[in-house]
Amino acid sequence: MKPSALLQLPLRYKPWQGRNLRLVLQDMAGAARQPEQDHRTHLRAAIDWLCRAQDVRYGKPDAGGVAAGWSFEDGWLPGYPETTGYIIETFIAAAQYLDRPELVQRAQKMIDWELSLQAADGAFPGHFGEAGSHPVIFNQGQIMHGLVAGYTSLGRQDCLEAGVRAGRWLAAQQDADGCYRRFEHNGVPHVYNTRAIWALAAMGVVANEPDFVAAARRNLDWALTRQTPSGWFATNAFLPGRHPFTHTIAYAIRGFIEVAVLLGDERYLAAAEKAAHGLMAQQRSDGWLAGTYDDGWAPTASYACVTGVAQMALCWLRLAQVTGDKSCHDAAWRAIAYVKRTQRLEEDDAIVRGAIPGSAPIWGAYSRFEFPNWAAKFFADALMMDMANVAVPPLPAAAKGLTR
Repeated sequence: MKPSALLQLPLRYKPWQGRNLRLVLQDMAGAARQPEQDHRTHLRAAIDWLCRAQDVRYGKPDAGGVAAGWSFEDGWLPGYPETTGYIIETFIAAAQYLDRPELVQRAQKMIDWELSLQAADGAFPGHFGEAGSHPVIFNQGQIMHGLVAGYTSLGRQDCLEAGVRAGRWLAAQQDADGCYRRFEHNGVPHVYNTRAIWALAAMGVVANEPDFVAAARRNLDWALTRQTPSGWFATNAFLPGRHPFTHTIAYAIRGFIEVAVLLGDERYLAAAEKAAHGLMAQQRSDGWLAGTYDDGWAPTASYACVTGVAQMALCWLRLAQVTGDKSCHDAAWRAIAYVKRTQRLEEDDAIVRGAIPGSAPIWGAYSRFEFPNWAAKFFADALMMDMANVAVPPLPAAAKGLTR
């Protein structure tokens, strides 16, 4: 990025301000490429940053929730129900692997906040949960991940009850062909809903709700029709006519993997493998992936969606665990190493220390000029999964399982 290009950025990003300008200049100079440390060191930093993102909401109406992130434009953002939902499982796992039992108490507070938001019909609000916000299919599923974890890992009966109500609402919105067209982000269907439907399938398994499992199968069967011969997914971007971010591609892949394992369905695993190997062929030796891809895995961006790189590390790790494919584990290692180099560990600024940027450089189009909480969450999950060779979250005991 040339210095003159800073003048062309929207004024709302305030790139001239002290911290903002420093981060931009560091990326321009290549100083954002940080030294790699061991997994545990990076994991501690990511979890500590997520704790700060939760603490900044203390004393506010959304106390207990985790701030959506920090941005040039708005500073610390409000608590985000969607991502707080799946951070619950991350904190439960990190409590064990870092020997930090206080993280379970933080997860309990997240659950309490989520439960306070649920409507009588089982729906959760979209966006930041502000007055007038409408439910969103994807957000509903991500919150349900936290409810599954609250029940299976913490034994909270209220999570099971809320999860069943949430699942009934989610299943009721589905069209006959398995697609979701109502309560959708930007009003259009998305293949990446498979990650939300993973939670519906999991709740169906743990609560013995066969209708949930049937709805999950219908959605993934519809999503299979959107996969092209190259393994890429159509109808998988935030907006029609756009190329999907690596972030949403990884969402779709992870949903296919986990529902395949939950329900013992090889078709879904094959779809995930085809997509994951297509992206693997595009991965650079340093772990970098482009921010967006077109059909045939043609890269269409010059920046990296760091969030998506962390997510693909998770997808490749899970495929390595399920199939024994060493090439997937190698790709995951490269991806983890790349994300490590974007995380500033020796940083006095607590807003920056341990955070993971949405894009690299930080002005890339995905979560531009932001440190989103979900980037840190996915990075932490990948580190724990690689450290312990486990699944995060763990597979429910009642799941069928699928290995080769």
